[in-house]
Amino acid sequence: MSKSFDQFQRRKLITSYFSVTLSISLVLFLLGALGLLVLNTQKLANHFKEQITVTVFLKDSAKQVEIDQLEKRLAIAEYTKSTRYVSKEEAAEIHSSEIGENFIDFLGYNPLKNSIDLQLNAAYVDTEQIAAIAAELNTLSYVEEVSYDQPLIALLTDNVKKVSWWILIASAAFTLIAVLLINSSIRLSIYSKRFIIKTMQMVGATKSFIRRPFIWTNIKLGMLGAIIALIGLGIVLYYFDQNLPELNLTQDVLMLGILFAGVFALGIIISLISTFFATQRFLNLQTDDLYY
Repeated sequence: MSKSFDQFQRRKLITSYFSVTLSISLVLFLLGALGLLVLNTQKLANHFKEQITVTVFLKDSAKQVEIDQLEKRLAIAEYTKSTRYVSKEEAAEIHSSEIGENFIDFLGYNPLKNSIDLQLNAAYVDTEQIAAIAAELNTLSYVEEVSYDQPLIALLTDNVKKVSWWILIASAAFTLIAVLLINSSIRLSIYSKRFIIKTMQMVGATKSFIRRPFIWTNIKLGMLGAIIALIGLGIVLYYFDQNLPELNLTQDVLMLGILFAGVFALGIIISLISTFFATQRFLNLQTDDLYY
């Protein structure tokens, strides 16, 4: 009978530890994922901004030497990320493949223009700066037109600002929720041992002596949960690095190191503080109050 009871208690203890560790790891994983999102918000925004193309259409009368000079001028400009010259013949092939028929045979001539596709650095992707760049290029005698999607740029700039604010608010809210969830899991774990705590107190054990093993046990569970969460984050980073290498999420090793260290430290700190106050609560209760 005694052996069966010991086995039952052991299973109960293991289940309690498992639930605490699982809760901590899941919450820290989500918190770490949100941290990755917060730290890479600007990088993601820049990635989308740099996909916007400004097309410089050239006049048919433009000489090759003028086109070459313009390409070199754009290549060394501080606002340029990359440039690509598209001849009118190449543009016709691209357009024909998109519409599924050769429009030149129908029209009898190629109405398209030679052009240079200009990708801007993210810092210059806003309506005012692009307008200034377009105005500067339009002053060139051999430039026909500078074309870009102005409504899209305005919408993107506005949405990036809104999303950044919402991510910060969500981060603060989720951090609070994470602390409360881990705290609740630890409190429930210690609640099941409240009679042991009171028994130790009644035989003369000091509060610090009673708290110590609970704190150390939950710190170890917090460390284990943090390690599991970090393994999960590592897998997520590897997946994105393999499938979306242009985001360069693993490029900033220092930032990732700080994030991983922060998640690990958070697991320890939350476990420590939650265990301290949970045990303190039951230490301050009267014996009769333990049944409620």
